[in-house]
Amino acid sequence: MTASVTSSLANSLLHFHGPLVYILVGILVFGETAFLLGFVIPGETAALVGGALAALHQANLDAMLVLVVVAAIVGDSVGYVVGVYLGPWLLERRLLKGNLGVYKARALLVRFGGPAVFLGRWVALARALVPGLTGMSEMRYRTFLIYNALGGLAWGTTFVLLGWVLGRSYEKAATAATLFSAVVLGLLAAGVVVYVVFRKRRERRERQALIDSGDLEDPSSPR
Repeated sequence: MTASVTSSLANSLLHFHGPLVYILVGILVFGETAFLLGFVIPGETAALVGGALAALHQANLDAMLVLVVVAAIVGDSVGYVVGVYLGPWLLERRLLKGNLGVYKARALLVRFGGPAVFLGRWVALARALVPGLTGMSEMRYRTFLIYNALGGLAWGTTFVLLGWVLGRSYEKAATAATLFSAVVLGLLAAGVVVYVVFRKRRERRERQALIDSGDLEDPSSPR
């Protein structure tokens, strides 16, 4: 389901032009951590598509870089505040209860402390949860903001530029041969889907292993 949603989103975004592109990319990157949209739409998908649209001349690269970095930093800050005030209540909801991402995010915080905010930006699912869990911890916002800004800058720049490189490659292929460009795009889309499916299966295996060992609560079991 996640793979099909991600693929559909990417295909839809590629048809937009002008201000709407920036609005949608900004909302998706911001909402991944601020509103836990990362459980449905990975933020890197929006960042990659934003970079690709810049390469296809449907958006400005500099503006997209600034937008994604700012949206990532502000989104994490909102997630931190949500964690401060609503963290314990959210952890009892079915979406988070017994979730592997919660376990990974907590493990990062315990092991690395402040740098976990930077590292969590690069880990699937943990990216959406680290800000909120940090807000529940005793870490000061000033410390959080430093690592949050560094992570948002590095992550946003990396994925937007990666999307730009991929978009440039696709544009060159399209001008060379229509059939070849279609094959390249198809292989690229298939690769994304395979990666997402593989990641989901690996996470299911990891979750089951943690449940069997007693380190992770089974959300389906009665309390």
